[in-house]
Amino acid sequence: MHPDLAADLAHLPALLQAVREHATAFLEDVDQRPVVPEATGPHRAALPEQGSGLLAALRDFAERWEPGLSASAGPRYLGFVTGGATPAALAGDWLTAAVDQNSMSSLDSTGQRLERETVGWLRDLFGLSGAHESTFVSGATMSNTVGLAIAREWLGERRGVSPAEDGAGALGPARVLSGTPHSSVAKGLSMLGLGRGALTTVATLAGREAVDPVALDAALAESDGPCVVVANAGTVNTGDFDDLRAVAALRDRHDFWLHVDAAFGAFAALTPATAHLVDGLDAADSICVDLHKWLNVPYDSAVQFTRRRDLQSRVFQNSAAYLGPLGDTPDSVHLTPENSHRLRALAAWFALRAYGRDGHREIVERSLACAQSLAEAIDTIPQLRLLAPARLNVVCFTLADDPTPARLAALTAALADRAFLTPTVYAGDPALRAAFSNWRTTEDDVRTVIEALRKAV
Repeated sequence: MHPDLAADLAHLPALLQAVREHATAFLEDVDQRPVVPEATGPHRAALPEQGSGLLAALRDFAERWEPGLSASAGPRYLGFVTGGATPAALAGDWLTAAVDQNSMSSLDSTGQRLERETVGWLRDLFGLSGAHESTFVSGATMSNTVGLAIAREWLGERRGVSPAEDGAGALGPARVLSGTPHSSVAKGLSMLGLGRGALTTVATLAGREAVDPVALDAALAESDGPCVVVANAGTVNTGDFDDLRAVAALRDRHDFWLHVDAAFGAFAALTPATAHLVDGLDAADSICVDLHKWLNVPYDSAVQFTRRRDLQSRVFQNSAAYLGPLGDTPDSVHLTPENSHRLRALAAWFALRAYGRDGHREIVERSLACAQSLAEAIDTIPQLRLLAPARLNVVCFTLADDPTPARLAALTAALADRAFLTPTVYAGDPALRAAFSNWRTTEDDVRTVIEALRKAV
């Protein structure tokens, strides 16, 4: 064994203690760090010919790279839809690396059993029936893509072909309808060979990002054969929801696969105040939920639910002599594009086991209250204009006068020490959006953001 490896192995408990102390210091200070630091990072160093062990690498990281990292784990990183990592999720993720399981095959360990228990808990959390089976994937983009891949195979089933066997060309043109599709939907269609051009945007309700069911009905009537509908449970700009029950009811007259992008909106099910927004979610044929958003587990964690696991395994089956057969309960290797992945479920398992439904309901309800507080405050600042009600956890607003991208970028930069918001365009207006999903965020943080906004405008 190389002497540096042997030395680190011999001193592993002390080295891990040093890493623990360093990580703890970072997290204890995260709410005081600049949310987006100005540092651009050091010059790239050459690969060392001779290493110097873990402790020296930790010192180098702390000196050269850590100062430029954002405080995305902290309470005022309100860009995108970004959770943090609860203590239990952090512990689960650390153990995931320590046990280093490839949980794709039942031939090796109980990792897959743990994943199945976890997805069962998640199914209960979101109020889904047992007809929905689930698989862990890396994030919302992959979850949407897997759902669309199953939908592609369903279209083939309707037309008497198998795109998984014969290629997307055998399917012919496909039509995908959505009111306000997330960008990952078009990306997934591109990867699946259906093409971005397959996506048709349907009219939304006036002043909303929710699809107009009447317009969707008309678009479906114009379709030549079966198609795919992508419904939204929580849009990125305003947290708006399609009427899922109304969309699903259109299947009485039209033949379509219903995929629901509920990357963060599925968590509306956790509290009575917003549970009505996901009424009808269980009627979907496939569902995307991103866990490194509102479940507050580290990145690289999402789930994909579907009622048609048979089609899913037809698409992703991996025929190799060293792998188990498909059977009635296919291994994960037959259900996603990956042949290997870390035990992603462990962080989610720890979070759910540690805090249960009640703990995660509290996180959701606190996030909702924070969003409402910010929206109400923006209404009192003359220089700002709220663009949509805070229907869930997203607040979308702009400058009252001359809201150019350049002026909004300057406002974002002025806030960077205290808060991070992401730019967007809503109904043609350049805007900013704040998304509340981090388990650390409190009303005190909202007050800090409001004070920073008042000073910056």
